Amino acid sequence: MAVSGIRDLSVIETPPEDRQPVLTSVQPYDEGQVALAIRRELLRDGQVFYVHNQVDSIHRIAAGIAELVPGARVEVAHGQMDERQLERVMVRFWEREFDVLVCTTIIESGLDVPNANTLIIERADLLGLSQLHQLRGRVGRSSERGYAYFLFPEGATVTEPAYERLKTIAEHSRLGSGLAIAMRDLEIRGAGNVVGAEQSGHVAAVGFDMYSQLLKEEIGELTGEPVEQEVDIKVDLPVDAHLPHDYVEDATQRLELYQRISAVRDATGVRDVRSELEDRFGPLPEPADRLLTIAALKAALRRWGVTEVVLTPKGQLRIAPVALSDSQQVRLERRFPGHRLRKDQAVLTIPAPRPAPTDTVAWAAGVLREVFAGR
Repeated sequence: MAVSGIRDLSVIETPPEDRQPVLTSVQPYDEGQVALAIRRELLRDGQVFYVHNQVDSIHRIAAGIAELVPGARVEVAHGQMDERQLERVMVRFWEREFDVLVCTTIIESGLDVPNANTLIIERADLLGLSQLHQLRGRVGRSSERGYAYFLFPEGATVTEPAYERLKTIAEHSRLGSGLAIAMRDLEIRGAGNVVGAEQSGHVAAVGFDMYSQLLKEEIGELTGEPVEQEVDIKVDLPVDAHLPHDYVEDATQRLELYQRISAVRDATGVRDVRSELEDRFGPLPEPADRLLTIAALKAALRRWGVTEVVLTPKGQLRIAPVALSDSQQVRLERRFPGHRLRKDQAVLTIPAPRPAPTDTVAWAAGVLREVFAGR
């Protein structure tokens, strides 16, 4: 939607003051490591989130944690609890009445417990990448360093997607890495129907450029914003105007530059493209210079309301549509003897000089400036 202009996309990359990245560890489950992580957090008077996403066995796991770390005060929270009971548990955790909250993934968003700075997740391989990222965001929410342990069963076979998710969460641990994780998640899972094959039939039928234009017009109609109608300008002159292969060697770059040049709408845009080409590829060869001259000519034609400039095989410059006053026609007769204006078709024809001009584009541009002088 951001690409189409429906929504704006902004990226927040500046972390809160004193915020530190969460130290992330992805490893097989090790009871000793779990006990060490909990004890280390308790030694600095902190609290621990322990995520076990199975309600039927969560109380047994909580009892095991209490035995593993004697002295640790352990409580349970999950989504099937009574609402008031769940609220009491969370308030008590906030008020530091116990040390370890054994819970399901209900904590993945909306919680801010600055004193809880160690997160341990069992079976992290079963959770989605967005869940893992959100869960990691529950710790390290103050100036204290946060620790996150993503565990998977030792000796178990981890699926390829699960491996990619765990690898991604381990590699992207710096502050502000949410967008990179989201893009990687898109690569792993695919884009779905929104931009997938099932939705691309109409785009393929009309072409992406036409589809974008139709979408832009529809958005403008819905939002009440005027949409400028694109006018097709035809300039047909027998000249060599292109980007030579030895000037821009990469085919993809050439295509992108052709699109840039065709999108130019004023003299400033032409100057910008010319400066970029000279900066990236060096002085412009004659065919490339002519191409930019034609782009500038099209920008002027759009301003004058002309849609067609053609040099016919008979050596006549055909310009349409054109509306001239009597005084303008008299002036053109002195400047271009033999010109003809068909008022019924708004077509002006001007004979080319003999011998033919060496630079057809420059001659045609000069003629047009004479015709539309003062406009």
